[in-house]
Amino acid sequence: MSSLTIEICDPRSEKTLHTISQASPSTTILDVKRDYEKKAPKYYPDRQSFRLEPRGRSLKDEDSLATLGAKGPTMKLYLRPSVIYGELATKPMHRVVQIAAGCWTLHYAKRLLETVFVHRFSHATMPIFNIFKNSMYYWGFAAFVAYYVNHPLFTPPMYGDAQIYAGLVGFLFNELGNLSIHLALRNLRPPGTKERRIPKATANPFTWLFNFVSCPNYTYEFGAWTSFTIMTQCLPAALFTFAGVYQMSMWALGKHKNYRREFKDYPRGRKSILPFIL
Repeated sequence: MSSLTIEICDPRSEKTLHTISQASPSTTILDVKRDYEKKAPKYYPDRQSFRLEPRGRSLKDEDSLATLGAKGPTMKLYLRPSVIYGELATKPMHRVVQIAAGCWTLHYAKRLLETVFVHRFSHATMPIFNIFKNSMYYWGFAAFVAYYVNHPLFTPPMYGDAQIYAGLVGFLFNELGNLSIHLALRNLRPPGTKERRIPKATANPFTWLFNFVSCPNYTYEFGAWTSFTIMTQCLPAALFTFAGVYQMSMWALGKHKNYRREFKDYPRGRKSILPFIL
């Protein structure tokens, strides 16, 4: 037997996803994976698993067609199905999906680094219930948004690249503004103290928003997720933005009230989170 044809099939529909011609008995499963990667680059070998039967065991990389008992001119291998999207998972992604993943990762990486290196907390601990509440909120919305943005049937924004890159610029601008406010708030509190001062604008233009609102860090976060929603044009992202703005507005109103009660000379023209509005 000089050559074989390998048909890679979906285990549910039996649909042929890919065909490899001119395989030999010495061809290994790793060779098959590398060939399939050329068709679907996002499925590098470690993300693939092949079986001889739809519900059979996963084959080892070192298994050759000869050791697997190839006898005819054609051999079928079944690709392990995607758990979430099924056979649709082989469709190519639009670049906005990758940009959105990068923005989401950047935002939360920034928050983790700020927790370690920037924030000075007035309380050393938090209620243990908050761990579960916060985790459910963030993980739940991350899964909700990711499912639709990464879906093979995801439709890119109506206005194409102009909308995508306008949203991206807005997101990065607001992320930088949010970081600038956090650094300004950090410098208000000397290390090792719980001293509170009236936050004021500095030479950094991003901090000039302090002239209009008490919590510009929330204003910038609102702007970041609004930009993310524009960039992806995705309803779950809009719902995440709405939920976040509602919660941040509650926090901002409380902090604004505390500032005005604590400091008699607190600027009266400031709003809590949205200039001239709220």
